[in-house]
Amino acid sequence: MDSFGLFILLMLQCFQWTAAHAAEDITWTYKGLVGQTEWSEYFPECGGSSQSPVDVVTTQTKYDPSLIPLNPLGYDQHGNKPFILSNNGHTVVIELPEWMGIGGLPWLFTAVQLHLHWGSGGPGHGGSEHTINGQSANAELHVVHYNSELYPNMSTALTKRDGLAVLGILIVTGEETNPGFNSILNYLSRIRHANQKVHIPAFDVKSLLPKDLGRYYRYNGSLTTPPCYQSVIWSLFHERVQISKAQLLRMETLLYSSKSEEPDRMLLQDNYRATQPLNHRVVFASFTAESGQELSSGEVTAIVIGVMCGCVGLAVIVRFIVKTIRFFTILHNETVAVNRWFT
Repeated sequence: MDSFGLFILLMLQCFQWTAAHAAEDITWTYKGLVGQTEWSEYFPECGGSSQSPVDVVTTQTKYDPSLIPLNPLGYDQHGNKPFILSNNGHTVVIELPEWMGIGGLPWLFTAVQLHLHWGSGGPGHGGSEHTINGQSANAELHVVHYNSELYPNMSTALTKRDGLAVLGILIVTGEETNPGFNSILNYLSRIRHANQKVHIPAFDVKSLLPKDLGRYYRYNGSLTTPPCYQSVIWSLFHERVQISKAQLLRMETLLYSSKSEEPDRMLLQDNYRATQPLNHRVVFASFTAESGQELSSGEVTAIVIGVMCGCVGLAVIVRFIVKTIRFFTILHNETVAVNRWFT
């Protein structure tokens, strides 16, 4: 290579390095300046064709019998070492130890961290990133892993198409408190501002997951925040996890996206990305439509009451018919007797 060619190569490398570091210095947001509608201007991959999250239209999913139940590895073996809980200005994050991983995928994936996404309006106002048939949940939990079988670390895997695996758990509200989520929520008051960290007691991460790990949706997508690398194998569980309305309120109102030294405090809310076009992709399901149909306790109660009311109604109708038949039988017999008497 001549001197001019070497000069051009060095200039290109310098430009790439400068562009990469410039992107790292950009402070992105969900709304407002450098909001999600402008992400692709500063982070090109955010405008790619395989972005996340997506709306899962269940009638358009394709059943894949090769999708076996996912197997959390070491999630309950937290030992005595505490977790690090932090507020990064965009969400709350827990760094996970390297002995945790996930099985049931084509490769072994090692856990890196988990984080949450939520809204601002309480129950029924959205907050999840993924939606199912256009319906959002109140919040969403992501457990992030990297492909440790093919790549030496998270940084290397981050840009590879098969580099990451993320578990998506949709969160809804109910009357009962979820003890597992209190392992996180009870410490939010200690990291109210961006860049604050605290050590918290380790806990069973599996307690945050749904009980049914065999039914989920699978598709290839991206990180849901800049730089939006399209390197994620997504597994979105069919079963929702429930927390109480009070727990959701704490999630939505305790944290700030601003730093402690900043005069204007900004609540950390609505930290979810809008759903992205599916484009050419197919969403696979590990279960058939029939096996995925679940009835809530309310639906079961309604069915039981409906059956009981139906049985009572049927009994009343049958009794009415029997009494009617008896009436006409007696009337007929009496008519016959009268006719005989006159003849």
